[in-house]
Amino acid sequence: QRWQPLIRAKARQKAASTGGIIIDTRARLGYTAPIGSTDQDRIRHLTVALPPAHAARLFDAQDQGAGDARLQEIAAEALKEVYFQDGGRRAGSLDEVRFTDIEHLEFDL
Repeated sequence: QRWQPLIRAKARQKAASTGGIIIDTRARLGYTAPIGSTDQDRIRHLTVALPPAHAARLFDAQDQGAGDARLQEIAAEALKEVYFQDGGRRAGSLDEVRFTDIEHLEFDL
């Protein structure tokens, strides 16, 4: 009981500073983009490595008591940047990613 919280805290710190986290989800994902783009939302199964900055945002929000809706928004922003925009290499004109109808959502360190 005494060491488990310390182990978890160290793992979270590592994920937020150097390691990042893995998000595995099956959900309806779509996005808002300029007219003429393919923005139809659809069920997707994604397994994506999120960099430490996104892990830190999720952990900070969770520590501050954020609800599921806020955590879902942060995860959607992370997926927008990492998956849809590939770290700025594509789809730079996306405004918002919709992350709804979540069937499965799991985070791993």
